[in-house]
Amino acid sequence: MPSIVSMHDVDVTTIVTMTFDRYHGDMNEHWTPSLTSAYGTLHARLLHALRRDIASGALHPDGKMPPHRELARRLGIGVGTVTRAYAEAERLGLLTSTVGRGTFVARSAAPLTESDSLSGPNGYGAPIDLSQNLPSVDPVAGRLRDVLHRLQSRPDIDQIMALPPHAGIDAHRQALAGWLQTTTQFAEIDWRHLIVTTGAQQAMDLAVDAVCRPGDTILTEAATFAGIQAIATNRGLRCFGVAMDREGIDPEALEAAVRAHGARVLYFQPTLQNPTTRTMSSTRRADIAAIAHRHDLTLIEDAVSAPIAFALGQHQPDLLPVAMLAPERTFFLSSVSKALASGLRVGMLVVPDTARFDRVCASMRAASYAAGTIGPLVVAQWIKDGVADQILGAIAQESSTRLALARRMLGDAIEPPSFPTSLHAWLPMTELRAERVANSALRRGVLLTPPASFLIDGASVSGLRLCLNSIARQELEPALRTVRSVLADEIVPGRTSIV
Repeated sequence: MPSIVSMHDVDVTTIVTMTFDRYHGDMNEHWTPSLTSAYGTLHARLLHALRRDIASGALHPDGKMPPHRELARRLGIGVGTVTRAYAEAERLGLLTSTVGRGTFVARSAAPLTESDSLSGPNGYGAPIDLSQNLPSVDPVAGRLRDVLHRLQSRPDIDQIMALPPHAGIDAHRQALAGWLQTTTQFAEIDWRHLIVTTGAQQAMDLAVDAVCRPGDTILTEAATFAGIQAIATNRGLRCFGVAMDREGIDPEALEAAVRAHGARVLYFQPTLQNPTTRTMSSTRRADIAAIAHRHDLTLIEDAVSAPIAFALGQHQPDLLPVAMLAPERTFFLSSVSKALASGLRVGMLVVPDTARFDRVCASMRAASYAAGTIGPLVVAQWIKDGVADQILGAIAQESSTRLALARRMLGDAIEPPSFPTSLHAWLPMTELRAERVANSALRRGVLLTPPASFLIDGASVSGLRLCLNSIARQELEPALRTVRSVLADEIVPGRTSIV
């Protein structure tokens, strides 16, 4: 009589293996890790526990992991923390996921090597993050405590807590307008046309809302700030990337794009462009203004990086904002995010005329009534006391030091930036190579912005952005060493990284 094993044409070893795998797969679903280590943030500690338990065999290959919400419930943490840890583990090759089935320990689980160990180059479970283009927080920390202490004694402090006008409190608008005059070289700014916003992102959104309708096309640089893309997607708009050269937007390409797409709005960053670090010459700025006049283009000029560019005596009087060359058609925006402190969320939008100013104020009222008052109060006080200039100088000095280190370590891989105070560096390369480098860097513990984040339809520019200032200084050199190693692997025959 045939045995059960032979009847099903399965040998005993297979049955035992299947039973073993199923048992350990079930064990994975009951995983409740210890997060008692001191590995940085909560999600970093969870990621470290995951890597540790995979390496030790406590988590079995192919075993299903607990669902995000279930693990969060067991550990008493937020679901977002679990999601981020799982996502980073998947990028590192430790986990795989399938929609509808769940998350599983990878069969090979990213074998550990000398360059791909349990911790990134900073010694923590989470990667060093070179994806956030933010200034160092060190220059502002003590000063924030000082100004908050000073503000307590102001006789009008209670009035600050009242509901402000849609454009903001006049005293704050006047202080911010004066600050823009000196830090962005916008000498002819009219504070009565300035609206205080919750960061530059809201300023950008208000400008787009004032000049675009669903289905419109916004022209941008070929590689541009991801924030404008998010706004366009949210509002049913399309972005088209205009070809660039070493001075930013190419004038001939801009005219061709206007004719081809019938676009009537251009968003651009003439100074220390993000991500390429390029700056328009005075001639190029005049060319852009002339094209805008000829084709009746509305301009949205983003000057967020201008203060950091012109710090440390880097002022160049000929590099006037395009808003001064075409004031009747330019929405000019900036913020303190790159110059003082991104967490204050203080932005500024200068509107061309009274009619559009009223329209933008109506949009502000509908969306959020007005920006908050505490952030602008802090910034206005810093401007009055001269502290804003001190913070800007300290941030610019720090960014200059870090950029110099990056250029020493990465050499010609970095495109020379237009100003030595840039918060980030640009590594031009093909999109495919940029994707490979980003993936390889992440496997070795360094997080870079995915190159697709910057690219627009019609893009002729690609590369990687390295943000140098949002991490502790002691983390920067090992992170750059890792990037240098990945770049070397990309060009040495037989060592090409695989996505």
